[in-house]
Amino acid sequence: MRYRLAVLDIAGTTVADPGLVARAFVEAMAAAGHAIDVEHVRPLMGYPKPQAIARLLGTAVDDPHVAPIHADFVARMLECYRHAPGIAPLPGAEVLFETLRAHGIRIGLDTGFSRDIAEVIIERLGWQDRIDALVASDEVPMGRPAPYMIHALMQRTDVDDAAAVVKVGDTEVDINEGRNAGVGLNIAVTTGAFTRSELLPHGPDHIIDHLDRLPALLGLARSGTVAAA
Repeated sequence: MRYRLAVLDIAGTTVADPGLVARAFVEAMAAAGHAIDVEHVRPLMGYPKPQAIARLLGTAVDDPHVAPIHADFVARMLECYRHAPGIAPLPGAEVLFETLRAHGIRIGLDTGFSRDIAEVIIERLGWQDRIDALVASDEVPMGRPAPYMIHALMQRTDVDDAAAVVKVGDTEVDINEGRNAGVGLNIAVTTGAFTRSELLPHGPDHIIDHLDRLPALLGLARSGTVAAA
């Protein structure tokens, strides 16, 4: 199969997350009077953030308590991604981008973040010219595990066959997003929220521990070299 589009998650898959997302959740919830532990947040990584907040509250997304907490979360994340240390590409991410492009595979990023947070990340890393398209969860009718972000990236990159798409992410909801979109290859990575043993029951086609493993799965020669994890 000749793949034409790689859809990759951001935090935990292509961008290091030194606990910033979970911390922002905990702090935003605490500010609203809802004390939670980081372990309550971890299973919700990858979901659209208003949906994650609603689940933490045990309510619906349209509950009026959700929006203010999400606004606080967004403000905290924008501050973190603009100024906090440790915001960097995960090892092998930029080499992977070069390899994919060298073989004519377009690069789309999707995320459970809102567009404003995603754009700050891309700008800080200088990735504007390294990727072909970006879709955030607030730009589509439903975020993960619905397939709409992948569909939007396919439209923006002129790819009309889901079998020509490879999806890469670090959460079970990434895996389900790829499955619901009918992608040709569904890859999980252990660089983010979940371990190999936690990802395995969700049935990805492959689980990798480092992004430098992906080119071989696609039958590609790698651009440059990176150290194995």
